[in-house]
Amino acid sequence: MTERAEQIAETRRRIVEATAHLHETVGPAATTVVAIAAAAGVTRLTVYRHFPDDEAMFAACSAHWLSGQRPPDPTAWATESDPEQRLRVGLRDLYRFYAEGEPMLLRVHRDFDVLPETQRDTLVNLDRVVTRALIEPFVVTGTQRRKVRAALAHATSFGTWHDLCVRNQLSRSVAIELMAGLVRAAGLS
Repeated sequence: MTERAEQIAETRRRIVEATAHLHETVGPAATTVVAIAAAAGVTRLTVYRHFPDDEAMFAACSAHWLSGQRPPDPTAWATESDPEQRLRVGLRDLYRFYAEGEPMLLRVHRDFDVLPETQRDTLVNLDRVVTRALIEPFVVTGTQRRKVRAALAHATSFGTWHDLCVRNQLSRSVAIELMAGLVRAAGLS
């Protein structure tokens, strides 16, 4: 019985790794069960036996990928009480994560609309947690707070990082200073 359980676990691992590899190289929208089965060396039926729906497949794939990453830690940023210093610390952590996970994150963000709802919700919730952690020390209200929140949402987005650091080849430190300036301007206007 133990040998059979090990074989099942090994097959599941191969399927999850094949899915993660395909998501990272071609993206979730172009990943098919046929391609997953071929990459894992199993049949389509075997893939469906292990993962009867997209939700289960994406959850396993995400957990597998994240286990090899060092995600940003907004709770660690909270030790900084100065708003601009917290912003810099948060952006350094966030931009590091984006740089390390860029191939996967690029395709996941590109294919956002085809992700299962729970996966989309996870990404949206992460954005909310990040923005909430960074806006907390700012002493702004009303329209000014909305401007700061919008500037923070822009500064922390994967798309902004990708545009600044990949497309325009700015260093992370230069990109962080640009975004700190944007948020500062939003808080002053």
